[in-house]
Amino acid sequence: MPSSLPGSQVPHPTLDAVDLVDRTLRNEGTSSSAPVLEEGDTDPWALSQLKDTSQPWKELSVAGRLRRVAGSVFKACGLLGSLYFFICSLDVLSSAFQLLGSKMAGDIFKDNVVLSNPVAGLVIGVLVTALVQSSSTSSSIVVSMVAAKLLTVRASVPIIMGVNVGTSITSTLVSMAQSGDRDEFQRAFSGSAVHGIFNWLTVLVLLPLESATALLERLSELALGAASLSPGAQAPDILKVLTKPLTHLIVQLDSDVIMSSATGNATNRSLIKRWCGTTGQPTRENSSNCGAFGPCMERNSTAPVDRLPCRHLFAGTELTDLAVGCILLAGSLLVLCGCLVLIVKLLNSVLRGRVARAVRTVINADFPFPLGWLGGYLALLAGAGLTFALQSSSVFTAAIVPLMGVGVISLDRAYPLLLGSNIGTTTTALLAALASPADRMLSALQVALIHFFFNLAGILLWYLVPALRLPIPLARHFGAVTARYRWVAGVYLLLGFLLLPLAAFGLSLAGDTVLAAVGGPLVGLVLLVILVTVLQRHRPAWLPAALRSWAWLPLWLHSLEPWDRLVTRCCPCNVCSPPKATTKEAHCYENPEVLASQQL
Repeated sequence: MPSSLPGSQVPHPTLDAVDLVDRTLRNEGTSSSAPVLEEGDTDPWALSQLKDTSQPWKELSVAGRLRRVAGSVFKACGLLGSLYFFICSLDVLSSAFQLLGSKMAGDIFKDNVVLSNPVAGLVIGVLVTALVQSSSTSSSIVVSMVAAKLLTVRASVPIIMGVNVGTSITSTLVSMAQSGDRDEFQRAFSGSAVHGIFNWLTVLVLLPLESATALLERLSELALGAASLSPGAQAPDILKVLTKPLTHLIVQLDSDVIMSSATGNATNRSLIKRWCGTTGQPTRENSSNCGAFGPCMERNSTAPVDRLPCRHLFAGTELTDLAVGCILLAGSLLVLCGCLVLIVKLLNSVLRGRVARAVRTVINADFPFPLGWLGGYLALLAGAGLTFALQSSSVFTAAIVPLMGVGVISLDRAYPLLLGSNIGTTTTALLAALASPADRMLSALQVALIHFFFNLAGILLWYLVPALRLPIPLARHFGAVTARYRWVAGVYLLLGFLLLPLAAFGLSLAGDTVLAAVGGPLVGLVLLVILVTVLQRHRPAWLPAALRSWAWLPLWLHSLEPWDRLVTRCCPCNVCSPPKATTKEAHCYENPEVLASQQL
């Protein structure tokens, strides 16, 4: 290509160049932090089919067909094995976080003066659930405290709301495993964010309403009064049956220690389970025979039974709970990330061609008019049923996020699946409450019903009317920003689940007046900025001329570019750097014809 053009000739830009200029003009005038398409011409939400580049089946020889069948079987076994170890690593990760923070969680729950503040109760629910990585453990502590009359039902409602918010951290951590590919990360992170945004929006509406009217508490009382209940059987736990043979060889925890700490019975016992059975024979013990497996008996005392030591990796260890928790945390995170990467690779390899089209057609299918609305509600029921069968909302949401990343499930279809998962985990809690002792059953059922009504009210608010499904566009935009600036994901985790809850908790300790004086203006400022930003995009004529854009503010206040340069400079090995432009874009920007057309 010549380096100069005759002055009488007007260059005819290629289609790529026209599209590049058109994108530039379309993005002109928007905020510099707004996401733009930089990965060629593809839309990450188009769910483009993964092309099958393999040789057609008819053209293969007998040996080639056998190799393909063997490869498919190997991939299927690898996918199932990776999923199994992924679930086991989640269980071990939960145990690690409980070892690191369960005693502190129990101490926090015991402070009934702090829990009388609804904001403090909400923050404690978020922090404890994020700390122990198990909403079941957090809700079990709340149920035990309510049953023991150490916590009122009204004070437990904000904590249950916080537990619901804190459980979404697992899917956010899972989405980080797909940060290597920009489009996959955008889809996966949006899928995890839509869950958290739904929970936060529901809390913002229902927490003030509950504080003013005690709506959820009264609904649960009416539901209990209208039903005659009797203790039932324990809910089936399918995942525990499958994972217990492996996870119990690694570590076993004594859940009674957490409950004892929460209900005021202070104990210095280790959370690691030392004794797992008895022989049924009374024995004489002397204090000189004390060992590392448990507390010593009094001198010459008679033990009720002869205890049998547990058979797991840390049964006779001399390490503290903190040391064991750090070891398990490092090991489980390593296995978790490895399994996630392997699952994504295998899904990309398996879901190609006809298989991809069939799976996407089934999952994302909509009924013909006028029943198009029915598909979303069936997905909601499917999410509730699968979560109830798996007995774990974390596992279900962690399985949905990678499928969104590879493009199998769209955001519009994943949204009702995740909402159904919220309902499914509450039905599990209801059955577990029915299996509790008779003297505690009503209190446990009331807390479980409050959790159920909270999620049901969120669905009525943010899903029943299509125009009010705000979490979907918010998550889509947030995912685009995070894909462009990947360090935003880490900031979101730190701010949303740690720093901001800790700040709100600290203010609540100072009293309601301080919390209202500091938090009220900040919340009002955030709401004002959101309102002005929405009006700038949709109704700029309604605003004064000075507020029709944020250009009058310093750049670091209305753009992420300065922050991105700072983070990129400080980040080692350019891990946080934005992806480089593709070869196609780089060629277009260096093309004199494109430059000339841009000037025109």
